[in-house]
Amino acid sequence: MKPALHLLALVLAAILASGCVASRAPATKTVAERVQRYGPAARARLLPHFQRAGITYPPQRVALVGLKSERTLQLYAAGGSGWKFIRAYPILGASGGLGPKLREGDRQVPEGIYPIDLLNPNSRHEIAMQIGYPNAFDREQAAREGRTDLGGEIMIHGGHSSIGCLAVGDDVSAELFVLAADTGLANVTVILAPVDFRTGSAVSEANRQPAWTTELYAQIKTRLAELPPAKNP
Repeated sequence: MKPALHLLALVLAAILASGCVASRAPATKTVAERVQRYGPAARARLLPHFQRAGITYPPQRVALVGLKSERTLQLYAAGGSGWKFIRAYPILGASGGLGPKLREGDRQVPEGIYPIDLLNPNSRHEIAMQIGYPNAFDREQAAREGRTDLGGEIMIHGGHSSIGCLAVGDDVSAELFVLAADTGLANVTVILAPVDFRTGSAVSEANRQPAWTTELYAQIKTRLAELPPAKNP
């Protein structure tokens, strides 16, 4: 391979290893403009599911549950009657395996309880939602272990492939983007779990590294227990 081509290959590999492929493109659109474009169709797809669950749209709160082993993203919403399951989406693309994200470039999807930090209206997939990784728990464990480069820019985005993020397809990405905008980011929580602990699933000891995953998984189990089982996983 020629030196210039070899250097280009290394640069591309570094970019791919560094995190999600849904990072920002040049800013040309606003969140409001994207919601105006995608909102009518996205809401039309969402409303029947909300009506079936008896939840007024937009809801008071939203929880997104990403299950690594099951490769499923579950949508829950809460109104005056508490949490209700709305629907489930297949995760079309994600990298890594069971276990938390520890550093930039490990290609792991994080595990934990996160906010949505921002809506990205200029993603490489047009739109994406940025998960608030690392959170306080992630930073605390990293400080104890002397890890400093934890990575970031973990997205839920469109398309069918991803490195370190969750690809859910363009239509689903639009639904979730519009839903988050309509609900308000402060009212959206993302729970990323290795397995669905509510079904009795467990993580083998081989995947329980480092040791603090025991505490992490206890936190995730507690939050999942607040949500009813999915009807169509």
